[in-house]
Amino acid sequence: MATAGVGARVEKLVARYVGGRVPDSEGLPRYVAPLPEWLEDIGLRLAWPVVLVNLAGTAFGFWYYRFQLADTSLVAWPVVPDSPVATLFIALSLAAWRLDVRAGPLHVLAFFGCIKLGAWTPYVQLFLNGPGGIAAWLYWFLILSHAAMVVEAFLIHRYASFTVGSVAVAALWYGFNDVVDYFWPLVGDFHHTVLRAEATGTGISHALPAHGYAAACAVVLTFACIFFALSTRVEKLKAGG
Repeated sequence: MATAGVGARVEKLVARYVGGRVPDSEGLPRYVAPLPEWLEDIGLRLAWPVVLVNLAGTAFGFWYYRFQLADTSLVAWPVVPDSPVATLFIALSLAAWRLDVRAGPLHVLAFFGCIKLGAWTPYVQLFLNGPGGIAAWLYWFLILSHAAMVVEAFLIHRYASFTVGSVAVAALWYGFNDVVDYFWPLVGDFHHTVLRAEATGTGISHALPAHGYAAACAVVLTFACIFFALSTRVEKLKAGG
């Protein structure tokens, strides 16, 4: 309760300096709307700064993937930098909402991308890669920045309708990503981000268990995103009567 009180006061302070109306809370169950209402309001009021942060993250992500992209055929580029694409989706989603642009599939793509990549990356870094072979600041930046993506995802239900068609678009895109990342690449090697856990003395080996563990997590998260998106749809319909 004390935290809620402090949060509400912070939200009022932000509202004093950042004008504009935010969508009303629909009182959805915690399993689809886990953030406190005051935090949702702050995130939505600060939509434009959040857009800029995500665009900066997108630029950093493409820089981070520069070597892998250089070794990848151009046709496969859209499916390689998954996290930068996800941060681009959420930036465009928030911007579309603020500009009153209808963009149902984009909103759900952002929802899927932020949950899927936001959860997959900390899992891989903490349980597969470990801190070896990378600077400590970058290791923890990757973990914490991706965890923040999951938080962002749960702002979207306040302004998006989560239609079945939009969920289908996102499920097809991220399901396709799983296939080409881990099972059947478009061209050349698998398209997932390079895993340090797959590194050997002579290069990268996808025969190591880490490949299967990363693939399993990715597939489970895609199904989880489908569940949460459709559940959000159902709960929004209930709330609307």
